[in-house]
Amino acid sequence: MAAGRARRLLGSLWIALLLGQPDPAAAAARSGSQSLLTGPLVRTFTPFYFLVEPTDILSVRGASVVLNCSAYCEPAPRVEWKKDGTFLNLVSDDRRQLLPDGSLFISSVVHSKHNKPDEGHYQCVATVDNLGTIVSRTAKLTVAGLPRFTSQPESSSVYRGSSAILSCEVNADLAPFVRWEQERRPLPLDERRLKLPSGALLLSNASDADAGLYRCLIESGGAPKYSEEAELTVLPDPEVPQSLVFTKQPSSLTKVTGQTAVFPCVAVGFPTPSIRWTRNEEELITEGHERLLLLAGGSLAISEVAEEDAGTYTCIAENGNETITAQAELAVQAPPAFLRRPADLYAHESMDIVFECEVTGKPTPTVKWLKNGDVVIPSDYFKIVKEHNLQVLGLVKSDEGFYQCIAENDVGNAQAGAQLIILDVAPATTGPLPSAPRDVVATLVSTRFIRLTWRTPVSDPQGDNLTYSIFYTKEGINRERVENTSRAGETQVMIQNLMPETVYTFRVVAQNKHGPGESSAPLKVATQPEVQLPGPAPNIRAYASSPTSVTVTWETPLSGNGEIQNYKLYYMEKGQDTEQDVDVGGLSYTINGLKKYTEYSFRVVAYNKHGPGVSTQDVAVRTLSDVPSAAPQNLTLEVRNSKSIMLHWQPPPAGTHSGQITGYKIRYRKVSRKSDVTESIGGTQLFQLIEGLERGTEYSFRVAAMTVNGTGPATDWVSAETFESDLDETRVPEVPSSLHVRPLVTSIVVSWTPPENQNIVVRGYAIGYGIGSPHAQTIKVDYKQRYYTIENLDPSSHYVITLKAFNNVGEGIPLYESAVTRPHSDASEVDLFVINAPYTPVPDPSPMMPPVGVQASILSHDTIRITWADNSLPKNQKITDARYYTVRWKTNIPANTKYKTANATTLSYLVTGLKPNTLYEFSVMVTKGRRSSTWSMTAHGTTFELGPTSPPKDVTVVSKEGKPRTIIVNWQPPSEANGKITGYIIYYSTDVNAEIHDWVIEPVVGNRLTHQIQELTLDTPYYFKIQARNSKGMGPMSEAVQFRTPKAESSDKMPNDQASGAAGKGNRATDIGADYKPPLGGSNSPHGSPTSPLDSNMLLVIIVSVGVITIVIVVIVAVFCTRRTTSHQKKKRAACKSVNGSHKYKGNSKDVKPPDLWIHHERLELKPIDKSPDPNPIMTDTPIPRNSQDITPVDNSMDSNIHQRRNSYRGHESEDSMSTLAGRRGMRPKMMMPFDSQPPQQSVRNTPSTDTMPASSSQTCADHQDPESTAGSYLANAQEEDTAQNLPTAHVRPSHPLKSFAVPAVPPAGSTYDPALPSTPLLTQQAPNHPVHSVKTASIGTLGRTRPPMPVVVPSAPDVQETTRMLEDSESSYEPDELTKEMAHLEGLMKDLNAITTA
Repeated sequence: MAAGRARRLLGSLWIALLLGQPDPAAAAARSGSQSLLTGPLVRTFTPFYFLVEPTDILSVRGASVVLNCSAYCEPAPRVEWKKDGTFLNLVSDDRRQLLPDGSLFISSVVHSKHNKPDEGHYQCVATVDNLGTIVSRTAKLTVAGLPRFTSQPESSSVYRGSSAILSCEVNADLAPFVRWEQERRPLPLDERRLKLPSGALLLSNASDADAGLYRCLIESGGAPKYSEEAELTVLPDPEVPQSLVFTKQPSSLTKVTGQTAVFPCVAVGFPTPSIRWTRNEEELITEGHERLLLLAGGSLAISEVAEEDAGTYTCIAENGNETITAQAELAVQAPPAFLRRPADLYAHESMDIVFECEVTGKPTPTVKWLKNGDVVIPSDYFKIVKEHNLQVLGLVKSDEGFYQCIAENDVGNAQAGAQLIILDVAPATTGPLPSAPRDVVATLVSTRFIRLTWRTPVSDPQGDNLTYSIFYTKEGINRERVENTSRAGETQVMIQNLMPETVYTFRVVAQNKHGPGESSAPLKVATQPEVQLPGPAPNIRAYASSPTSVTVTWETPLSGNGEIQNYKLYYMEKGQDTEQDVDVGGLSYTINGLKKYTEYSFRVVAYNKHGPGVSTQDVAVRTLSDVPSAAPQNLTLEVRNSKSIMLHWQPPPAGTHSGQITGYKIRYRKVSRKSDVTESIGGTQLFQLIEGLERGTEYSFRVAAMTVNGTGPATDWVSAETFESDLDETRVPEVPSSLHVRPLVTSIVVSWTPPENQNIVVRGYAIGYGIGSPHAQTIKVDYKQRYYTIENLDPSSHYVITLKAFNNVGEGIPLYESAVTRPHSDASEVDLFVINAPYTPVPDPSPMMPPVGVQASILSHDTIRITWADNSLPKNQKITDARYYTVRWKTNIPANTKYKTANATTLSYLVTGLKPNTLYEFSVMVTKGRRSSTWSMTAHGTTFELGPTSPPKDVTVVSKEGKPRTIIVNWQPPSEANGKITGYIIYYSTDVNAEIHDWVIEPVVGNRLTHQIQELTLDTPYYFKIQARNSKGMGPMSEAVQFRTPKAESSDKMPNDQASGAAGKGNRATDIGADYKPPLGGSNSPHGSPTSPLDSNMLLVIIVSVGVITIVIVVIVAVFCTRRTTSHQKKKRAACKSVNGSHKYKGNSKDVKPPDLWIHHERLELKPIDKSPDPNPIMTDTPIPRNSQDITPVDNSMDSNIHQRRNSYRGHESEDSMSTLAGRRGMRPKMMMPFDSQPPQQSVRNTPSTDTMPASSSQTCADHQDPESTAGSYLANAQEEDTAQNLPTAHVRPSHPLKSFAVPAVPPAGSTYDPALPSTPLLTQQAPNHPVHSVKTASIGTLGRTRPPMPVVVPSAPDVQETTRMLEDSESSYEPDELTKEMAHLEGLMKDLNAITTA
């Protein structure tokens, strides 16, 4: 019978193919409900669908309800109703009846507290006999509850023009039935009077007519239910402003698409507020909008809600005085909707088909399938695939009918259906049919698939044109499925998706162009049994039982056909990749020996006789905390002053914290009294300042880490001694008083003595050394150390050594020495000069070669790539062993910055996290096993600039003396300038709350730190902000600083007014700091405190008198000089004129260009030098007078950009006084040697000790000065000591063979000048008996021969923005013996120079 059905099926398909008709199933998919197939064997699809489906209804008790339903089909369908899934018997029901169109009519809804027969879910079911059944969507009938008020209106009052809310809260089902009455008359609703969705009444723009008694009522069938009455009183407008307050705020809503959402928002106050709305912080424009409407009082209504309306809505009420806001969320849900509906299908028996159904909705809908009104239960032949599609395998005739896809979520449901028609089988055409295939066998049998092979039929031994259909069925099932071969002539097939350990029956049918032939004999094959391994153990749990143990529990697996033999528990530390395991016989196990306060993951695998089963999911748990198991690291002490010591440390090593570090316990004691211990508990910071200590006392400290469990072990005791007296650390240390070197073959012993000024803190010494340059290597030692041995040097090599003292401010002035190591043949190497051995490092006996060619490539403002080469590697630089490289880097600002290190296994490393616009030095060492190299030569790199990240600081404002309408703003650069400051912007306004674009802007070009603002209004408070900029952009603004201008123009009242304006307003103290130079004769008080009028007048008289006397002296000197000037000297004087900081030289035909004097290590060399084309040359050429009488004051005006000079590196002034030598050798010309290399050149001052003072103005550039500047230059004499410290200096040791190194140093503090009040330093003179404070020149020359100036090349240093402390040059005095010795050295040097220049 089955064989006959198969032949008929194949015959039908063959006829369709022969007639050129499309596949029936495909044709059905394309045609919809109308078949494209023709002929007597094909049936068309029957239209069968709902015209109207029931919808959700809200009703009241006793009302009548109609649930609409109408279905279309030919013939007419029979309609029935289901309630809550059960068919209703409407024959004997006197309240519910079926209307002719299929709708359900309920004449009187019954509803009570205990009897609710009509409330529920209804479905309309339409059936056509011999065709099928379809079911409508589900409709919900809700009956409103008994009328009951949850809140009732209360008497209240409202200001005229304001808004009021009268509450009448009821159940949401009853809200549509709420009505309002005023004075027991129905209240009509309009634009001012609005009933909210909750039932409450909103009255906006209240008037006197709104006063009265109000009540609400519920009309839900039967007699209405009234609330209590409440009286509303309308008050007149208040005379004083009233604070804004919400009387009704919006609440979050959830709405379905298509509904209306109302956000109530009522605010009251005086003046009357206005309401506006935003959605997701974007302004909502309600005027003219189709769906957005602003209701009475400012409430917002959204009609036909769509999904894009979801978001956060903010009601903003404002009345000009204040603003208040309230927020609410709108969530939008959508009922199910079909993106793809099922399509009608044709099919044959034994085929597999799929009904597609794609839906959308929010929340995501669930899908179920119905066949002729009955739910399709998934099975082996009915499967849900691709989430929502229905697959039917092995069709049989009974599968024919109507299939419906039902989609539903929380807010609705929908249905869509399709018809399945099983085609009848057509008879085969005439012609020879194939016989049955032979020798059907299963060549491969597995648990889930079987491979069948066979031989061609006897009727067609070749079988090249034959195709085959393989029919198979599960034993005991009447559904037969079919699988076709993929190409003609193929005699094998793979049948997949079978069940394990199941018997299947297979048969094969061959077919040719005439149709299907005979079927082969049935072949029964049983698939292999699948090994039943255990499933995952359920309910696995892990909990920490101690700081070192975790207990894990689980239950017996639910699957598996074999008895569980044992379990294997796997665990692994988080962050590791090595898993450990332990065999367990029971259902729990405790693992001991774990790390404290460490997270572990656990999983369990069950084993039976077949092997391991499925693993559980990992569960993570952290062991309990405990006290730390190790002490903090690297405890260091820093003596701050005589009463405090700063402690720094690092946390305990990783893995020893045993918990979260909650703080550190510090214990300290006097070394002399070990029993008296003081404890101090700090936070988690890694430093602590211990104050209140005794002077000159040695203390011991130790630190221990703490967790919630207690305190861990402490560090060893570390001692430090407080200072006897408070030392100065506002500036860098001075130069060490001496430096001595002792060269050996491969080492140099360095010894020194501390600076002579013991009042400045010294925290250590930096020793730099290298061949030809002292910057190749740097070693830092403790401040107590006085000796150091530099090891691993090359024999017979010339090393330059520098020594600098440093503290927290920076590094001091360096001291230079040079030494040549002895040759290998020198036997005196045995005379090792090793002193203070504990400070002398012991080198490795066989160190590796250090890396070479270290380069720093700047990538960004915080990233530099370091590359290097390793000469110990092959030429291809390929690393084949276990060596690694250590990169270290630091910046020298501040000087005590520690090195940071990182390891690398390649020949490059990317250093990140650096500071912008900062110079870093890098070096590399290589380590292989226990051998390491020394550090390589250093490479330097300066990170790129970044916009300032902090505002200018210390902003102060003072009024200008005598000009109350003019103020002076002072400030300091930003702490994080991140580059060279190119300017500032000053904002000022009389309203601190004004928008920033409304403030007045004053730009300041360059890096000046003071600015004048004029023409301000008297007795007015102003607010000032400052913003810095560099080449990368603008930085943040400073906080606003308030300043009130004086009340009147009177100079007597102004200081007092200013003081009262600065104080009492809560503004910052207007301390202008050291950068502000007050006008001559003005007040020195930073706050403008008054100076007595008598003192001011006296000072003015002195200034005028000195100026007049100075002018007279200059005129007399000028006349005297004119008489003695020859024509040749006139030319010399004309050559003194300076343009842009450089001098042009003119002379007779014998004059030559000035030579460049380069004082080298061992010899002197003269080179010709051309004039620099740079408009701002670094070199300053200074004319050399013919004799000692030619020295005269020289004026060199300062550039407005004074702070460039402040940030430049300067050398230290000479220890050797030149003035005595100048007196002894009066005929030697002097060579001026300026060492400040910045473009704004500052004048060099010399104070010679000579007796020829009256004639000192004979041939100088001062002839070209104006009288005012000349007078000012002599006035500068009164502050000689202060001025001397602000001039650039150079440290020159005449006895030293090294003469070619410029000495960088930290700029001095307080060298900032007010450009509006320039101070012009001049070459001033002193009496012979006065000590020489600052010598800024060196005298080198030849007898009887005048030479043009010889510039000394001084390398310029970059501006250092991070330097916050400045160096003040100290005064120095010497004994006569020392001066004689130094002059003798210099005299020998001049003889050498004479020999060279006269050659």
